[in-house]
Amino acid sequence: MEEGLVQGTVTELNGPRINQVICQERASQIRMVCVHTHHLKGDPVADETPWSKDQVETDLILPNGGTPAGTSSPASSSSLLNRLQLDDDIDGETRDLFVTVDDPKKHVCTMETYITYRITTKSTRVEFDLPEYSVRRRYQDFDWLRSKLEESQPTHLIPPLPEKFVVKGVVDRFSEEFVETRRKALDKFLKRITDHPVLSFNEHFNVFLTAKDLNAYRKQGIALLTRVGESVKHVTGGYKLRSRPLEFAAVGEYLDTFALKLGTIDRIAQRIIKEEIEYLVELREYGPVYSTWSALEGELAEPLEGVSACIGSCSTALEELTDDMTEDFLPVLREYILYSDSMKSVLKKRDQVQAEYEAKLEAVALRKEDRPKVPADVEKCQDRMECFNADLKADMERWQNSKRQDFRQLLMGLADKNIQYYEKCLMAWESIIPLLQEKQEAK
Repeated sequence: MEEGLVQGTVTELNGPRINQVICQERASQIRMVCVHTHHLKGDPVADETPWSKDQVETDLILPNGGTPAGTSSPASSSSLLNRLQLDDDIDGETRDLFVTVDDPKKHVCTMETYITYRITTKSTRVEFDLPEYSVRRRYQDFDWLRSKLEESQPTHLIPPLPEKFVVKGVVDRFSEEFVETRRKALDKFLKRITDHPVLSFNEHFNVFLTAKDLNAYRKQGIALLTRVGESVKHVTGGYKLRSRPLEFAAVGEYLDTFALKLGTIDRIAQRIIKEEIEYLVELREYGPVYSTWSALEGELAEPLEGVSACIGSCSTALEELTDDMTEDFLPVLREYILYSDSMKSVLKKRDQVQAEYEAKLEAVALRKEDRPKVPADVEKCQDRMECFNADLKADMERWQNSKRQDFRQLLMGLADKNIQYYEKCLMAWESIIPLLQEKQEAK
């Protein structure tokens, strides 16, 4: 597919003569270069792209029945959730790097107040001098790491960080709930890097995990790769990309629709949570009324107390459901909205490399030679484009797999929590029926 892409591009720009020269000399080498590069990174190149049009449509549409044909439903939602977790834990690879984020601590200084997190690393890799490290990092250190990964690994998809800024007066960024939600997001960020066959070997990631003080590294100037990237932007700034390959164009369309759907779900879910919180306030005022009323009654005192206790149980169940939505459901939606933005950013970088390649090919085509020699810089640019395509397709496939697992667990967890909520409410209301029946029989 990649060789066909190169051949089609060259034919359109340069005609049969240039096509024959470049394709015959380079097409057989490109795939070998990319495959060799990926074998060194430990990530074999996939022969087929996972982003066919049919699959894009499949990922966007949920079946009406909810359960695929030919599959049996479990006895309960909890058993299905456990089964999914067991299935997702199956990993044929032996892990040699483990990273955890825990123990958040608040630091109050003269100029600022901030939170640090403990990063614990255990590894048997030769790149680490010790088998275990423990360092403390704040949010801006994570931001530094991500920037460095983008600079040094421009062809790869870098996992997103949780958003730094919050609306003052609405969310207390030092509250226990907010800090715990951020800790989980930062832990997931590092685990995604740890599981990546290329990013986990990055030197900046090693420094982040092991250095006691990051200040010396943070003060370093921009990397050479970044300056090269800026020069590419300058060179190709006036050149308009002819067209994305169909597979990457399909990815761009999918990401636009995917982010739109998640954004809509996020907004509606926030409204639902707001309404649940308002309903919870009403329930907490509603229940005690029956309790105070029971003091005025004789025979109805016990049933009225039962209704008050029932409403209290429903209030507790609703509070748990709301907390689960806020702490578990919404963060995953927002992470994948940010993930789609990261993917779009990598696609733009890929387009810049293709634009540079097309500009160089066009310059060669303008030369009036019978058999023009392919310049070395064109060959290097072609290699860069093909390797960029291979890296990006491998990361997209990995991202799709993670997305399927994450959303399966997310939606099953959502269903399980709602079932538990309604079961608790049902049990609470059923508990007062015997009291009412006893009073009726006594009469």
